[in-house]
Order: sequence, then C-alpha cells, then structure tokens
Amino acid sequence: MHADVLKAPTLAFLVSHPAHFVALGFGAGLSPIAPGTFGTLVAFPVAWLLNAYADTAAWLLAIVFVTTVGAWSAQRTTRALGVADHGSIVIDEIAAFLLVLFFVGSDPWRQLLAFVLFRFFDIVKPPPIRQIDRATTNAVGVMADDFAAAGFALIVMAIGERLFSA
Repeated sequence: MHADVLKAPTLAFLVSHPAHFVALGFGAGLSPIAPGTFGTLVAFPVAWLLNAYADTAAWLLAIVFVTTVGAWSAQRTTRALGVADHGSIVIDEIAAFLLVLFFVGSDPWRQLLAFVLFRFFDIVKPPPIRQIDRATTNAVGVMADDFAAAGFALIVMAIGERLFSA
C-alpha cells in the first residue's frame, strides 16, 4: 500500500475525473456505510429504463458498455486511490447486477430476491469468489468477483424457479 493512498474518496475526488465519477457509481461509492450495497442499488433505475425502452440486443449492449467503461474507470481509479479494489469503487456491482436483472426480468419480487442473493454472495464471497477477489490486481479482477457473485445469484434463482414452480 502506498503512503499516498486515499482512505475515503471525497466529493472533490469524485468529480475530478470522469473515470472516478463512473467508478464510484455516480456518487454511490461515497457512502460511508455499505458502499457496495448502495452501488448495487444504482443498477435498479438503469434496469427499469432498459425494461421499459430497450429490446434484448440493447440490454446486452448496455451491459457490455457498462462493463467495458466500468473496467476502464475502475483501472484509472484504482491507480489514483492506490488500492487494487477500493471499497468505494462500485461500478463492478452495478455492471454485474445489471446482468442479474437482465435475466431476472421486471417482477419486483424476483428483483428483490436477486438483490438479496447478489449482495449475500458479494459480501460472503464463497469459493471461488473469494479466490477471484484475492487475485485482484487490475480492473478485470475488480469486475470478475462481482460477475462470479452474479453467477451464483442466478444459479440459486434458477434452482429456486425449478423447485418452486408448478
């Protein structure tokens, strides 16, 4: 860890570069409590807009776009913060949860369950998520553990759907 590591990014840091603004989830990452949870919440209005106005191709393009721009912004912001996966960087949660919401659909109860499952797996980090998180040395790693948590959440949702549907 460098001596110049920024402990908690400020509003000035957030607006000092577009990459920081994106990486910190448009400000959600500045939350002093549970920034990852607040970052995940940012995906909801994006998904609601996509559900209302976008077809499948546009949805997928949006996920790819957010992931790509997110990786770029996370890389630039990790360098500025001096930490490989600073807790204030939440674009990874946003991108990964958008993928979850794409598969979950627009039912609010399914979205709520997906949110709880995603946050559970992102926080608890069962294997191999924990190993992916520990191996994080660049923006791809920052994004990868959240996409693994998204995969776990989707698998549990699919199993639940299979077990509990008539």
